Amino acid sequence: MLDKYLFGATSRISPEAPVPVVHVQEADDRAGGAANVAVNLAALGVETKLIGVVGQDKEADELERILTDRGIHCDFHRVADRPTITKTRVQSRGQQLIRLDQENAASLPGDHLVDILKGALAGAGAVILSDYGKGALTEVSAMIDVCLEAGVPVLIDPKGSDFAKYRGATLITPNQTEFEAVAGQCDDDETLVRRGQAMQESLKLEALLVTRSEKGMMLLETDREPLFLSTQAREVYDVTGAGDTVIATLAATLASGQGMDSSAALANLAAGLVVRKIGVATVTPSEIRVALHQRGQGGRGLVQRDALLALLTEARERGERIVMTNGCFDILHAGHVSYLEEAKSLGDRLVVAVNDDDSVKRLKGDSRPINALEDRMLVLAGLAAVDWVVPFAEDTPAELIGAALPDVLVKGGDYEPEAIAGGSAVLENGGEVRVLAFRDGHSTTRMIDRLKD
Repeated sequence: MLDKYLFGATSRISPEAPVPVVHVQEADDRAGGAANVAVNLAALGVETKLIGVVGQDKEADELERILTDRGIHCDFHRVADRPTITKTRVQSRGQQLIRLDQENAASLPGDHLVDILKGALAGAGAVILSDYGKGALTEVSAMIDVCLEAGVPVLIDPKGSDFAKYRGATLITPNQTEFEAVAGQCDDDETLVRRGQAMQESLKLEALLVTRSEKGMMLLETDREPLFLSTQAREVYDVTGAGDTVIATLAATLASGQGMDSSAALANLAAGLVVRKIGVATVTPSEIRVALHQRGQGGRGLVQRDALLALLTEARERGERIVMTNGCFDILHAGHVSYLEEAKSLGDRLVVAVNDDDSVKRLKGDSRPINALEDRMLVLAGLAAVDWVVPFAEDTPAELIGAALPDVLVKGGDYEPEAIAGGSAVLENGGEVRVLAFRDGHSTTRMIDRLKD
């Protein structure tokens, strides 16, 4: 489908009929339907191939241009007897005033699409069958079969009241209205679970995911307890295409080797982000990482140098202020914690660079470190003030700091800013170097001496 958006101001009623007059000031063409699923996948960094039916018209050309510009490989079957499905939405002041649809939804012979799909399965991590009920998936059972024969999980966004045709699929993702139209009304969670499990068993599905709007999602898996995921949306501007985001994120996460429950949780988070945007939209890995971080669920922790630099680039694009410090952090104590909290207060993100075991030994002597590098990093990563923990093997972190170029470089102790490793690079880049005092009465060396005594 091609989604056309017309945006403009409205300030009067037409003299011809009691309708608002919209002065169109902006137009935007976007990929819709199954094409929006492909765009969501591409936005997540997934190599994507789209198979589908379009007309022989300029709308098909525009749709293919939009998709190829996003790196999506299009395998379109063009037919002369129907137009490319096009939906034109007129928007004013954040509200949709009218939608105009151009389509012919009569069923198409589907054998050719099955053959194309079969030839495209080599190397695929997952297949999505995005059924908008427009006539292209007439051979959906055969499509499921070729996917299962190839050992590729197949996920389906179902339509209509006949779910029997989806028998054997890995997962289907109806919303609650679609589910109840087939299974019957569910007035409480217990009924929803019971009828969902009955549907899962009768259709031989590995899993069933029911999206529930403001109530979040319910995931049912064979031999596992039902999983209810609360909604992640703080504000809802437009639910258009949210189901596409859900199934795209699910498929991408499953294809990367994650379990069904963690994939559903990530899809739920992505849906909460996309409904905050106007129209058919997507989410990016960066947006997901930020949202995970804000919820304390991820997007932070132990990273290597290259990953850290990529994360810092994203953080700067969001206008975040980066603070960085370094040390051995051999035995973490209250002085360290207060110091790191003060460092974090100077910006939005705190990076802690940690000496590896060999560099600690060179710095502190053969009896150190007490705790191995991974243990020291894990403890630091568990602190609320710390965003990313990165190791370095050199005697000083000057090279790492020169690559990261934080807005603020922090060091604890009795240093002159110019004498701090990496400080000159930060100052030359327009950043700050700050010296913070450690909390009196706390030091790793003193703790070790006390233990010896």
